[in-house]
Amino acid sequence: MRRLLIASLALGAAACGGTPESSVPHVPAADAPAARFADYDGGAVPGGPGAGKSYGLGAKADARAIAAMDHDIGPDGAELPKGKGTVAQGAELYKAQCAMCHGQNGEGMEPAFPRLLGRVPEAEGYKFAHDPKLPHTIGNYWSHATTLFDYIKRAMPHTAPGSLTDDQTYALTAYLLAQDDVIAKDATLDADALRAVKMPYADRYVPDDRKPGAPQRYESKP
Repeated sequence: MRRLLIASLALGAAACGGTPESSVPHVPAADAPAARFADYDGGAVPGGPGAGKSYGLGAKADARAIAAMDHDIGPDGAELPKGKGTVAQGAELYKAQCAMCHGQNGEGMEPAFPRLLGRVPEAEGYKFAHDPKLPHTIGNYWSHATTLFDYIKRAMPHTAPGSLTDDQTYALTAYLLAQDDVIAKDATLDADALRAVKMPYADRYVPDDRKPGAPQRYESKP
C-alpha cells in the first residue's frame, strides 16, 4: 500500500509538469523543525544538531521559588504546618483568588478548568467508576483532606502558585470542604482538625503495595 501511494504521488507530480523532488522542498536534517526534542535538550545527544544549545525557555528557579513548593504533605498529614483558617475567611479568598478560573460556585469553566465542587446525586456512591463522564468533585472523589491542603498550597492560585500563606490555605481548604458538606459551614481548620477529617469515599482507596523505593500512589478500589 505504501509503495502504491508513493507511486501515485510521483505520477501526480509528473502530470503537473514537475517531479517528486521538485514538488517537495528539501530540508537539511540539521535545520528540520521535526528534529527530536532530545537533540536540543542542552546537547543531550552527543554530536546532535543541538549539541550545546537549548530552547531558551524558562528561567533558573531561585531559592524563594523552590522553597514555595519544596514541601510535601502526605495522607496522614504529619507534615502539616501551624496555622488556622475559617470557612468564612476561605469564602472571601475563593472569590478573590479562585472564582476567576473555577467559577463562582466551583462549577468550573470547561474545558480548561473542570468542575471543582458539587455533590452531584447521580455521581454519589462512586458511580463514576463505571461512568467517567460524571463529575469528579472534591466531595465525591478526593481521597484525603490533608492532600487537598498540599495541592492548594503548592499549585494554587494558577497565576501565582505557592503564594498563599498557611493560614490562607487552611481557610480555602475549609471553605471547599464545607461547600461539599464534608465539614460544618462554621468550621475552623488547623493541623489537628484537618487530620481528623475523613473524606466521604476515602474507603475506596488502598495504599500502593509496591516495594519500598518505588514511587507511591493511591489506587481506587473497583
